[in-house]
Amino acid sequence: MILANYQQDYSPVGDSLGLSSIIAILPLLVLFVLLGVVRMKAWLASLISLVVAVVLAVGVYSMPLADALNSGLLGAAFGFFPIMWIVINAIWVYNLTVETGHFDVLRRSFASISDDQRVQAIIIAFSFGALMEALAGFGTPVAISAVMLIALGFKPLKAATVALVANTAPVAFGAIAVPITTLAGVTGLPVDDLGAMVGRQTPILALFVPLALVFIVDGRRGLRQTWPPAVVCGVSFAVFQYLSSNFWSVPLADIVAALASALAVLAFTRVWHADEAYQESDEDDGLDGADGGSRRPRTPGGEPEPESGESVDTRVLTRARADADRDVHDSPLDVFKAYAPYLAIIVVFVLATRVPAITGKAPTKVGTTGTGLESVTHIVNWPGLHIFKANGDPVATTFKLNYLSAAGSLLLIAGLISMVLIQIGPRRALHAYGRTLDQLKFAVLTVMLVLGLGYIMNESGETTTLGLWVAGAGGAFAFLSPILGWLGVAVTGSDTSSNSLFGALQITAAQKAGLSPTLMAAANSSGGVLGKMISPQNLAIAAAAVGFQGREGILFRRVIVWSVVFMLFMCVLVYLQSTPVLDWMVVDTPTAP
Repeated sequence: MILANYQQDYSPVGDSLGLSSIIAILPLLVLFVLLGVVRMKAWLASLISLVVAVVLAVGVYSMPLADALNSGLLGAAFGFFPIMWIVINAIWVYNLTVETGHFDVLRRSFASISDDQRVQAIIIAFSFGALMEALAGFGTPVAISAVMLIALGFKPLKAATVALVANTAPVAFGAIAVPITTLAGVTGLPVDDLGAMVGRQTPILALFVPLALVFIVDGRRGLRQTWPPAVVCGVSFAVFQYLSSNFWSVPLADIVAALASALAVLAFTRVWHADEAYQESDEDDGLDGADGGSRRPRTPGGEPEPESGESVDTRVLTRARADADRDVHDSPLDVFKAYAPYLAIIVVFVLATRVPAITGKAPTKVGTTGTGLESVTHIVNWPGLHIFKANGDPVATTFKLNYLSAAGSLLLIAGLISMVLIQIGPRRALHAYGRTLDQLKFAVLTVMLVLGLGYIMNESGETTTLGLWVAGAGGAFAFLSPILGWLGVAVTGSDTSSNSLFGALQITAAQKAGLSPTLMAAANSSGGVLGKMISPQNLAIAAAAVGFQGREGILFRRVIVWSVVFMLFMCVLVYLQSTPVLDWMVVDTPTAP
């Protein structure tokens, strides 16, 4: 059965872009209200918002119902592969270390750097999280960092909040700079120029994120007492991310910056110690407060809501574990095995992405074949979906099946190698995989629903309506440009998807407004990183990692202010870079497309 072609109309309401935008943004408003105000479970809020998007696509944008549903299926498929395929295998690797006890060794190793939870948040959530973002991305650093923090005594919700806020500055160069290379592909701008420009924006953000983390952990007291290591971490990360992205290697920018910042903090804490180390007290429930204390969430009756479903107080377990750790001395071999899975991930990713004979060349269109790892990659047309832009150009509705080169597959390979290194048998490893799938089942469902929502909005033209409306701001577009990226990541959960969605639009708007195309395209990626922490996908992954499925709304309210504040900061920075005040920071691309 061949379905009729659908041509997008970006002004379906009264031929007005403004009125159409009011309609187009409704699915997002519904989603955020259900999450942040109604406190609905993420998967249910996503399902309702998806239904709203379908109704608007069919009733307002005149999209055939079959095409709307089929677009949602394409998005859901992309949500599982490659996005959740990455997260599943990354969490499986982590669960292997838990199964064998090596995660406790890793925890003690990190704890030996500092017994101050504020410093631990910097090292684990920011530096180690950045390394995981560099290698895998797509929610992996949030999940692994949050679990590590819990193991060190953090309350679950605070651990998830810290992990979400930390996952900002590294995102644009995540997964070996896939967002940047994607942006180059859709804009036609040189990847080195785009990487260099982003490398003059996100490093400035990185200066402040570690400070935000110590504030989340311990409020104003945390800033007073632990600003030195936070500054050391932020400055070292910013300097090396800038140097790598501008002079060395765009794909390796986060790896270099993450390792540099971790080593800098490690060295600094050998000669510096806070006046008093911070550990959460019995009265501290892990919520943000002026002095690092907080108030546990309240039920409608006013009594404190339990932090988890466990019947045993996690503080008792944490204290018992800390007492036991004092008598444990891990051998160098045990420490090596604890780090081995992550070393395996680094080796596998470097070999797979930096050695041409292994990496090979990916097919570029339907029917072509690749080489190396890409020899089994197939690009297929999504069946029954024929979408055209308003100007008549076809909208890409292909699906890429890169079985070997996908980041999730590389993580699976690293996990198989880790089984040998940490000496775990197939049966226990398979059991750990089953436990991982059970742990992430609602996160998988949420991500697939949200990507379905995003694709329905994209294919119907709703997202382009919003983009064109914002692009009509003229010179003020320089201030609004990062908001497009922020919006795109909030919807799709991916800086890569946001760049693919709005990259070309940023170029068109820049040319109309007389702005630098390189600056505006980079702003889409840099602004997008700040939508990561409020995306339902990341919220679902974080909640699943800490055992709080169904309470994503609490996390959303915890991080929304940080997301908006940092996003406005990026808007001001990009605007100043478009004026004589900071235009010396803009990369000069000789020719625009």
